[in-house]
Amino acid sequence: MTTRILDLDREQLSALRGRELTAAVAAAEGRTMIGEVFAERAAMIPNPGGRGVHNMELVSAFGADIVILNLIERAWDGEKLDLPGLGTFTSIADLAAYIGRPVGINLEPGDVPEIRRAKPEHAKKLIDMGAAMLCITANPGTGGSFEGMARVTEELRSGLGDDVALWSGKMHHAGHVERVTTAKLTALVDAGADGVVMPLPGTMPGVTKELAAKAVAAVQDAGAIVMGAIGTSQEGSHRNIVPQLALNAKEIGFDAHHFGDSYIPGMCDPEVFYDYSVAIRGRRHTWNRMAISGRGFRTTER
Repeated sequence: MTTRILDLDREQLSALRGRELTAAVAAAEGRTMIGEVFAERAAMIPNPGGRGVHNMELVSAFGADIVILNLIERAWDGEKLDLPGLGTFTSIADLAAYIGRPVGINLEPGDVPEIRRAKPEHAKKLIDMGAAMLCITANPGTGGSFEGMARVTEELRSGLGDDVALWSGKMHHAGHVERVTTAKLTALVDAGADGVVMPLPGTMPGVTKELAAKAVAAVQDAGAIVMGAIGTSQEGSHRNIVPQLALNAKEIGFDAHHFGDSYIPGMCDPEVFYDYSVAIRGRRHTWNRMAISGRGFRTTER
């Protein structure tokens, strides 16, 4: 039987990757929290006299099960990650062990810097370094389309094999305005995605509860999980907005709940993230995840 991501300790979490990660999320029945952060941003108050705190640590401390790094080209030169507050890492697996969370990476099909492009050679390097999953998506203004995401998802699946976790989809229009439809999302599964990304109802014009419920059921029936995304700056909204978004998402059947990086520079409002977590999985699971935060042992030199 697959272990739920809810039940994993920090060592088990940090070792989780690939299709095993996707299965652990599915087994948790809609109670997985994911925080996306800018790769090159430290937390609000840097510590010039010490190591400081990276935003991935801060969102983990407020209950994230998985952390995704965005704008990877600002911290990754193709060989190593330079992370403010944490130092230099040549292994994403080592980074994951240090923060106690699986670390995913955003890659894109649109008009983006070369090293952020969803190409097999970049993807393979990241997987070989220990990335837990790859999220094929699009930042604002990049022109990323569902067609382009399906194309690169198929290319990556062919190049990386069946065991790699590939989650694909849009959190917003990304500069290429097109409606979110069930057919466009299931096409991503047909292309090889084991996870699909779509905006939460209430975060994008036209993404209704009815549309989301139909799309989520179709994607899950096709064999993939669905991550509902807050990526339109509502990750910095008022705390009283959270219960509406969270309970609608739980009723619709989303497997995972994503908060984008647009509030405090490079991450969500951690208190809003916390409130959403409590709404979908209660204080017990939220506090347990928060309590296993803190830095672990790292095997590479600073």
